Parts: sequence; C-alpha cells; structure tokens
Amino acid sequence: MASICTLKYKDKPVVKVTGRIDSTNAPEMEAEIAALLKDVPAENVVIDAEDLEYISSAGLRVLLRLRRAYPDLKMENASSEVYEILEMTGFTEILPVSKAYRKLSIDGCEIIGEGANGCVYRLDQDTIVKVYNNPDSLPDIHKERELARTAFIMGIPTAIPYDVVRVDDFYGSVFELLNARSFAELLMQDRENADQYIQQLADLLKLIHGTKVKPGSMPDMKKTVVDWVDFLKEYLPAETWEKLRAMVDAVPDRDTMLHGDFHAKNVMMQNGEVILIDMDTLCMGHPVFEMGSIFNAYTGFYVTSPERRGAFIGLDAEMAEQVWNGLILRYADGDSALAEKIEQQAALIGFVRLMRRLIRRNGFDTPEGRQTIAVYRKNIEALTAQIDSLTW
Repeated sequence: MASICTLKYKDKPVVKVTGRIDSTNAPEMEAEIAALLKDVPAENVVIDAEDLEYISSAGLRVLLRLRRAYPDLKMENASSEVYEILEMTGFTEILPVSKAYRKLSIDGCEIIGEGANGCVYRLDQDTIVKVYNNPDSLPDIHKERELARTAFIMGIPTAIPYDVVRVDDFYGSVFELLNARSFAELLMQDRENADQYIQQLADLLKLIHGTKVKPGSMPDMKKTVVDWVDFLKEYLPAETWEKLRAMVDAVPDRDTMLHGDFHAKNVMMQNGEVILIDMDTLCMGHPVFEMGSIFNAYTGFYVTSPERRGAFIGLDAEMAEQVWNGLILRYADGDSALAEKIEQQAALIGFVRLMRRLIRRNGFDTPEGRQTIAVYRKNIEALTAQIDSLTW
C-alpha cells in the first residue's frame, strides 16, 4: 500500500504520495486520502508526487474522482516517468501538473552575489545559480525569467535562466555564464583599468534608461517611492515631508526601463561582452529612482561606517568612491554640475528608502538603530532643504 500523509503549508493542504499506485493498492489509497481530506475545504488541494514512482490506470481513475471532488486539485513534483504517463493519457489537460525540479547542491560553491531576494553561487566555470530566500518563490522565478526575456528582446544584454532547480528546500534559477566575472571582481583585480569598467557601467545604465517599455508591463517605481515617502510622514518634520512629497509627485511618469538593483556585482563580463543579471527588480520610471538605489549600494548603506563603504558589493572604500563618482560623471556626459545635482537627488531618494527600511526592521529598538535613523533623517532634512526638484 502506498504510504500517504498530509501536511499544511500555509493555507494549502498537501497530500504526499509515496511508492507505486496500481490495482493492488488503489482502493486503499483512495480511502486513505478521503479520510485525510474529510474536513478539508474543496479548494487548493495539492498532490505532492515527488516520491511517487509509478501510477497505473487504476491510480489514474482515483485521480479523476479526486478531481471531481476537488475542482482545484493540482499535482506537483511529478517525476519525468510519472509526468509522461499523465501526459500520454491526457491527464495533464484535466488537472495542472508540474514536473519535479532537478536537485542541486551548493556545498562549497563560491558566492558571487547576494541581495534581498537571494544569493548567487558559481556552480562551475560555466554555470551560476541564483537561490531565492523565499521557499515559495516559484512565481518570482517565473516572473524574473519573463522580465529577463523582455529586456533581452529589447536589446539589453541579459543572462536568461535556462533551468529551475531545487536547492534543499529552496528554488533556484540556473544561468550559463561561461568564464564570466563580475565587474566587482574586475574592478578590484584590475584597478589600473577601473575607468574603462566604469565607462562600460555608465554606458549600460544609459542603455537601460533609454529603453522604452510597454506601459503597464513592468512595476512603476514611482508608486513604490511614493509609498516610502508616505510611510515616513510621522517621522519627519511636516515642512520637510510636504516638500519631499511634492517633489516626488512632480517627477514625470516615464515608460523607460530601470534595473532596480544596478551595481558592480550584478553586471558580468563574459568573453568581452557586458551582461546584466538579477532581473527580478526590473521596473519602469524616471532614472532618479534608479540612481537612489545605486547611491545606497556605493555610499548610503555605509553613511555611519564609511570605512566599510562598498563591502556589500565586494569593493573597498576607495574603489566604491571611485566607481560612484565616476559613474555619475560619465552618466552626466562629463557635466560636473549635472553630476552633482544627480548625486544630491539620488542621495535624497536613497536615504528615504534606508530610513523606511530600518524603521520597518525595528530600528528604534536598539541604540545603534536609533542613532542610524537619526542620521538618515538629518540627511533627508538637509537635502530636502537644498534642492527643489528630483528631475534633470
């Protein structure tokens, strides 16, 4: 008899089936499932087939009756053999079935990038995998894949994942990046040519910001920044908040692309070609919002510990300063006055994001957190008083 159990994953009942299901055990299996689901609502029931080795026509008839009782029934993690049976008999047209994902180990793998949503590991010379922090990340993975394809079609040099895998209890996207190295590595190991790499970063950033997207096809970053500002209303002086909110409101809507997490670890060099990775943050809007996140990567995160500047993206403080200053100057086509203006605007957006982020992470609960929040607030107040626009 098949060994069957059920567990709750959030609000989703999952029935895990193990072994073989054929004419010898199908009736017992059906009775056991019925008992397990006796008090379960008829929504969102899932059959976990990860350990199911075989299913016969008798088992398929059980699935058919389950499908009638539970119209939203789904099957997950079907092996290639089980999936082939279901597909050949037409069951994949009756109920949603997803294949099991290939399992990978990251033991001993080099970490080449780390962000809010996941960590990027080098599996071998040719391959990297981005492992997502959220165990229920499949929708995010598929979204990132579609965003990457969209960007690639529009002419952005982008790495597109070719496989989805399981890494322990998490999911990952696999990319082929033959002999690829991050710009963070290149900048640190080839400092004499830093200006060349910084120019390439600036060229890529301008290419992204000059690429128009279909309205509504990507998240609107302005809406997100408005939410950040609104969150800070009770934490900033009224005059500061009102001016800040008015400046954000005045930023014109743009249907041009933003990467959302553009820094030296998310840009790779592969055989002389510059390639952008980590596309789950892709969005649209005015470039000032992108510059705010770039400011944080090179400067903002380290405002209370300048000696650590650039650590998160693998740079030392000297190189982080050189990259940030060089990037905005080249982005401004050598116009130093414009570069200074962009830096002030980017810093204001960056500190807004950081202050909200730390408050939401219970920053007021520790002396260090309260001190850092005070530094962010001081910078926001000063910058809001100094500038009258967030556009150029």
